[in-house]
Amino acid sequence: MPTTQPEQPPSRVGIRTCVACRQEAGKRALVRIVRGAEGAARVDMTGRAPGRGAYLHRDPACIENARRKRAVERSLHATVGSDLWTQLSS
Repeated sequence: MPTTQPEQPPSRVGIRTCVACRQEAGKRALVRIVRGAEGAARVDMTGRAPGRGAYLHRDPACIENARRKRAVERSLHATVGSDLWTQLSS
């Protein structure tokens, strides 16, 4: 009698909320911005950097909305430099 493998449950995808538009999306659809130990915000390309994180859609409208509303600053309690917005826009 052949041995059957038990079915694995479907993998769960982490759901995160964009700080600009407040829409939920899968973790991979958003970019993570993290507050470092020095208190400044930076883009976390790996999604695994230590520190407090905020998520943002890659959509230029969401990026501009977050910049205008200072949503990342409020979420992270950190300073956000103009270089971060430049990096996100490119």
